[in-house]
Amino acid sequence: MNIWKKYNGALIPEVPPHLKIDTDLVLIKEKIIQERAYFARWVSDFDKKKESNFWYLINDKALKLEDYSVNTRSKIRRGFKSFEVKMINKKILIESGFNVYEAAFKRYKTINSPMSRDQFIHFINSLEKSWEFWGVFDKKNNVLVAYSQNKVVNNQCYYSTIKFHVDYLKKYPSYVLYYTMNNYYLNNLNLSYVNEGTRSILHETNVQSFLIDKFRFRKAYCKLHIEYHPFIKLVIYLLYPLRTFFAKSRIKFIKKIGVVLKQEEYHKKNNIG
Repeated sequence: MNIWKKYNGALIPEVPPHLKIDTDLVLIKEKIIQERAYFARWVSDFDKKKESNFWYLINDKALKLEDYSVNTRSKIRRGFKSFEVKMINKKILIESGFNVYEAAFKRYKTINSPMSRDQFIHFINSLEKSWEFWGVFDKKNNVLVAYSQNKVVNNQCYYSTIKFHVDYLKKYPSYVLYYTMNNYYLNNLNLSYVNEGTRSILHETNVQSFLIDKFRFRKAYCKLHIEYHPFIKLVIYLLYPLRTFFAKSRIKFIKKIGVVLKQEEYHKKNNIG
């Protein structure tokens, strides 16, 4: 049971979604209580043919520049006129990344609170050697304007965290970063796929539709599983009929409950039949 990590009060497997995990519910329940977690969440049937309302967003196509649309190719080329993309180390990210993180966070619609500079530095320092970092730099002054934290494991790459400084978005840093990383991991390293994470539950985002439209990402449908702490299970049962009210609230604590109830809605619908 050492595959689990605690994240925002929940237990999440630290393995790629295409790998099967031990689903002994007795052990999972014991782990939830031992770690004082609210619930454990995992998936099965990764990349199944039948559509479902839960998915990972992946790209498993090794594309060349000419394979993209005329519009996307144009923006990639225009982006490269302003920016340079390269792999960086922790030191550079620690020194320059917080300004990008802080600027990016200001445009998010989320119930999460941003990290302080000290928290950001501690978090980056805590990442083990399996993590890789990419930076996008302004060619005029070598200022970092975007970065990505990626984890390569089991022949796939997880694009865990990607941040863009809001002041530079109109110059297409997102196009050059995704193009460069996709080319490196899928064409050069020949990995099975790159992974942008699951369907968003916590906050609104248009990133996934952007990646589908511009960079040929696709939804890898899967089956969502949730096992709750006994007390939380009772709370979910009682509050589930009120999930719409919780989702609309602007109060942070109530909104967080709404997120969990929305996840349970996906869980219920995802497992019908």
